[in-house]
Amino acid sequence: MNKIITNSEQETFNWAKNFARCLKGGEIIGLVGDLGAGKTVFAKGLADGLGVKNTVTSPTFVIMKIYNIKNQKSKIKNLVHVDAYRLKSEKDIIAIGADEYFERKDTITIIEWPENIKKCLPKKTIYIKFKIQKNTRTIITQN
Repeated sequence: MNKIITNSEQETFNWAKNFARCLKGGEIIGLVGDLGAGKTVFAKGLADGLGVKNTVTSPTFVIMKIYNIKNQKSKIKNLVHVDAYRLKSEKDIIAIGADEYFERKDTITIIEWPENIKKCLPKKTIYIKFKIQKNTRTIITQN
C-alpha cells in the first residue's frame, strides 16, 4: 500500500501522469472515492501519461469510452475508461463489452466506482482510493 497527498487537481493529474509510466499493459485500475474526490482528474492524468491525444471526460452517461494510444514506442494501444456508478450488477459490465478488454496486454482499463462490479473484476485489479479533505486529496494504492 502506498499513500500520497496532493494539494491540487494539477498535483493529482501530475501524479497520475507519472503513475502511467509504471504500467506495462493489461492492468485494471479501480478508482474508489466520493463524487469530486479526484477520480476523473486521475483518469485524465493517466491518459496524458499514456499518450492519449483526445480530451478525456467522465463516461458517466455513456458508461464506457475507449481512447486510442498512438505512441509507437508503447505496446499499449487502448485506454478503456468505465464509469460503473449506474451499473446494477456484474452482468451490466458484460452487456457493454468492457470485460473483453480486461487484462489485454495492449490495454489499460480504468473503472470508476468498481465496488459496483467487484465480483467480476480480476483479483489482481489495482485499487486506488481517493479521500478529499478541503483542498487536499489522500490517494492510497492497493494491489
